[in-house]
Parts: sequence; C-alpha cells; structure tokens
Amino acid sequence: MRKLLKHSLITIAAATTLIASGLLQARPIEIKFSHVVAENTPKGQMALKFKALVEQRLPGKVQVKVFPNSQLFGDNKVLEAMILGDVQLAAPSLSKFKKYTKKLQVFDLPFLFKDMEAVDRFQQGPTGQKLLTSLKKKGLVGLGYLHNGLKQLSASRPLKTPADIDGLKFRIMASDVLAAQFEAVDATPVKKPFSEVFTLLQTRAIDGQENTWSNIYSKKFFEVQPYITESNHGLLDYIIVTSAEFWLTLPKDIRPIVKKSLDEAIAHGNSIAARKVNEDRQKIIDSGKSEVLTITNRQRQQWVDAMKPVWKEFEREIGKDVIRAAIKSNN
Repeated sequence: MRKLLKHSLITIAAATTLIASGLLQARPIEIKFSHVVAENTPKGQMALKFKALVEQRLPGKVQVKVFPNSQLFGDNKVLEAMILGDVQLAAPSLSKFKKYTKKLQVFDLPFLFKDMEAVDRFQQGPTGQKLLTSLKKKGLVGLGYLHNGLKQLSASRPLKTPADIDGLKFRIMASDVLAAQFEAVDATPVKKPFSEVFTLLQTRAIDGQENTWSNIYSKKFFEVQPYITESNHGLLDYIIVTSAEFWLTLPKDIRPIVKKSLDEAIAHGNSIAARKVNEDRQKIIDSGKSEVLTITNRQRQQWVDAMKPVWKEFEREIGKDVIRAAIKSNN
C-alpha cells in the first residue's frame, strides 16, 4: 500500500512537471471533413488545401482528417451525423438542405443563372449571404459557397430538344425541384446516391444523368454515356457547413484561423473549378468515348420554355424575393 501510494505521488509529480514545462499538451482538436467526390475534383482539392493550411497554422492544436468518396458518410446522412457530432465539416450539394430550409431550392431552378459570374454575384450579395444563415435554427452553420459549375446532360441517346428526352430515366439528387425539372420534359427522375451513378449507368438501370464536367470526368461517367449535351441548364454548388455546437465551442483564438484557412481553401477550390470546366470537357472529347453535343440558341430556348414553369411551381416555398434577386444577378 505504501509502495502504491509512493508510486502515485511520483506519477502526479511527473505529470505536474511535464505540464509546467509544456511537454504534456492537450490532445489536438479533431476536424473530420467528409465529402462524396474524388480528391482530384474542386471539392477534393479544396478539402486538402484546408487541411494543409490549418495544420500549418495551428500545429499540434488542430488536426484535420479528410474522408473523400463517401468513405465516412454519403450526403444523405452527413448532416444528421454532423448534428450528432460524428463529423465536423462537410460540403453537401445545395440540393441536400431542403429538410433544413426550402429557400436553398433556388439553386436547383433550371436555367436560372446565365453563367458562373452571375452565380457569384448572387451568392456574395446580401440575399446569398443571408441564405447561409438560414440553417441556424436547425443547428447548422453555413460557412461559405463552393463551386463545381454548371450542369450538362449525359444520356444513352443524343439530346438536342426536349422531345429527345421523352421517356428516359434520369438519376437526380434528392431534390423535388430537380424531379419537377425532368417531369416537365416527360423524363422519369430517379433519386439515387452519387456513389451509385456509375454502376446505374453501366448496367443501363438508368438512361442518363446531369452533372458538371468535373464530375462527369472524375467519376468516368463519360465512359458509359455515349452522348453529353452541353446544356449549362443548372447549377451544382455546395455549402461548406458545420454544426453550431462545434463552431461556437472552438476556442476564440482558434476559430478565426480556421475560418481564414477555410476561406482561402474555398477560393482555391473555386479557381480549380473554373479551370476544370474547359480542361475536363476537352479530356472527355479527346477520349473519343463520348460525343459532346452543342445546341443552337433556338434549341436551347425550347428547353428553357419547357422547364421554366418549375420556377412558378416552387415560388412560394423559395420566396419571390429570393428568385428576383437571383434573376437580377444575371444583369
């Protein structure tokens, strides 16, 4: 008993000495960053840049672990996991937030933005910034927008006009707006996880999908889709999100550095997204495995006329003021 007491006193004394000398440090804060795409995508590169910046600026204080390709959670589960504290950062597509706020459905409306410059003006303007805070009541904090780009239509047959898509089955994200978009042109929307898309296309369980050049190339959808129509009909962007509980409990000397690193990583990811539009499009063309189809202004207007009624259908849920601000960004 006397020996045990002596040993305990020695252990306590040693620990006290280590703490006093700074050798015994608290465990670093762990940030698990979960996403669903490959590391060579804008989102994947943004996540790795964030990890590098944070760990360089806060050595031993913060550790970032990145989990790409749905290794940890798919986008359909990650927000629930975040609220439970199982993951600290994620970048789900804007379509994934309907359960938390319906206003973000504005980003799914077809043919709403004429180009990515218009998207930037809207997202960085007062309405776009206000949308980031619309998640607070649900325990989430929007930290910034990350670009992927405008979406194209890939299919098992060439699509030039809305009549060409009639009867085809198209994979979509879990979005009522996107379902209405394809129903407006008499196609059948199929809600499936992103991780299953290649297999669904390969086995012909579906006829097509919509995605950015970056995702079509990095996930090799072009290898199992003979035609890609350059439609630029919709937007695929993300919100970098965390839980309010995690964000507000970060030490005051650490949180600003994490946010600065995140802002710089987002800018890095967005610059890659802008570059990859042309790069990945050209790689797909050079592969010879999928034919890239361009449409005339007249054909494009047919798509717009067919899909634009979806705006009115979701006007009440999204808000007229939000849609008007998005339209104004095109000027």
